[in-house]
Amino acid sequence: MPRTRPATTRPAALALAGALSLTAVACGAPAEGAHAPAAGGARAGYPVTLENCGRTTTYREPPRRVVVMNGASVAEVSSLLALGLGDRVVANAQSYGRSEVKGRAKAVAALPARGIQRGGAADIPRETMLGLRPDTVLSTTSYGFAADNGFATRDDLASIGANSYISPAGCDDDPSRMRIEDSYRLLTDLGRIFHVSDRAQRLIAASRKKIDAVAARVKGRERPRVMVVFSNMSMGSNDFSAIAANGIWNDILRRAGGSNAFSSATPNTFADLSKEKVAAESVDALVVISYQDRDPDGYARKLLKEFPQWPAARKHRYLVLSDSMYLGPSNDIAVERIARMLHPDAFPAR
Repeated sequence: MPRTRPATTRPAALALAGALSLTAVACGAPAEGAHAPAAGGARAGYPVTLENCGRTTTYREPPRRVVVMNGASVAEVSSLLALGLGDRVVANAQSYGRSEVKGRAKAVAALPARGIQRGGAADIPRETMLGLRPDTVLSTTSYGFAADNGFATRDDLASIGANSYISPAGCDDDPSRMRIEDSYRLLTDLGRIFHVSDRAQRLIAASRKKIDAVAARVKGRERPRVMVVFSNMSMGSNDFSAIAANGIWNDILRRAGGSNAFSSATPNTFADLSKEKVAAESVDALVVISYQDRDPDGYARKLLKEFPQWPAARKHRYLVLSDSMYLGPSNDIAVERIARMLHPDAFPAR
C-alpha cells in the first residue's frame, strides 16, 4: 500500500473462509502432520522450496518461531490461526481489534506480542526482530524487510538462519492489484511451508464454493455503486483520503454484485478526494472498514447524514466490515454480507 501515514495509525489495507469454513478449524490446534518424521530422521514432506518475490526459500522443517510483521494487516496472523498454527507464533504485531469470524479477534489478542505495539503506525525494528530469534518472518509487503525503514532485511534474517515470506501481490509494495486469488495463494503457501496443505485446500474449497454460490444468485443484476472507506482514517491532505479505490475489495464487490464508485478516481489503492468530489458521486451503498475504531457504525451514520443526496443515505444502506474485506482467509464472509445488502431479494429469508 502507499506509505503515506497518519500520525497515530495507518489503514488496514495492507491487509480473509467464512463462518462455515473457518470456525470448524480450532485456532490453536497443532498443525496436522507437522511433527511426523520420515525414515532417517528427516521431516515428512520436507524440504519445501518456494519462489517468493524473486527469492528462493527452503524450509527443512515446520517453522516453530514465527514472527508476524504488522504492515497494517491482519491477513497473515488470521491465516495462521485458520490453519491451526497459532502455537508457532512467538511475536505478532498485527491486530484490527475486531473480526467477522467468531473468536478471531480474541485469538489474535491472545498471541504473544513481546512488547511490540500491535496494529499501530510502528512495526518491529531490526534489533528487536533479531533478538526474537525467529526461524520465519511474515510480512504483507516488501516494506516489512526494507533497511531504510529500520527493519531487518531478508539477508539479515537469512544470516541468522531465518526464512522470510512476503504475501502475494506484496512484492512491489503495491496492493492495488490484490484479488481474492491472492488470499488463496497465501493459504496455499502457508499450507506448504507448515505441511498442512490438506487443511489449506479444504478452507480454499469451502470459500470458493460459498463465493460461487453467492455470485450465481446475483449474476446479471444491476451493480449498485458502493463506497468503501476506512472509518475515522486520514492518509492525505483532503477531507476523504482513505477511500478504497483499487485492490481486493473491488474483486469482492464484483463477486457480490456491486461496483466501486471511486475505482476510476485514481489508479492507486486509495483515493484522496475533497468533500465536493465525494458529494458529486452517486453512492448506492456504503461499506465502512473498521480498523482500530471503537464506533465504526457511528462513522457510517455520520457519513450518510453528511451526504443526504446519496441513494445510500435515503435507503440507510451501509455495512461495517473489517478483516473479511482484505487479504486473508475470510473473503467469502464479505462477499456474502455485501451481496445480501445490495440484493436482499436474491436470498431466502434466514
